[in-house]
Amino acid sequence: MKQFVLVMFTVSFLVICPTYSNAITTPCSMVLNPIDKELKNARGVALVYKVQLRPPSFERTNISILGVHLPEPSSYGNYDSYEGFAYIPEEISWRFKLYPSPEQDSPTWAGRFDEITAKIENVEVQLRLSNSKTEKLGPSILESNVKYCK
Repeated sequence: MKQFVLVMFTVSFLVICPTYSNAITTPCSMVLNPIDKELKNARGVALVYKVQLRPPSFERTNISILGVHLPEPSSYGNYDSYEGFAYIPEEISWRFKLYPSPEQDSPTWAGRFDEITAKIENVEVQLRLSNSKTEKLGPSILESNVKYCK
């Protein structure tokens, strides 16, 4: 009888409880690693968490990016800055400016975007080159996927 009750409990739990989604639990952070393995010191981090802006607005997701020991953007061609770029493949993308700290040699680049309303699943997060005058987005320097967010 005990086995029957245990089996019934287990089956009812699996039927009644919703399946787990691929959505992440926030807050979490992930390391952004260089695409070019020659950039041994370049690294970044992305922080993902829920924010409540301008009450009574609904909750949104923030992605903040910080990148360190990055090469001068102009060393890659006609670029003068970096941008954060996050996207869900074939669905939506978000792009935001990163600003350099005042250090002369190899400044820290940081920025954030607070307006994400989509479910954060299968999101690629990148730190990319940018031309601020032409608004041309360049190649990715650092990247990771939100599935590595812990």
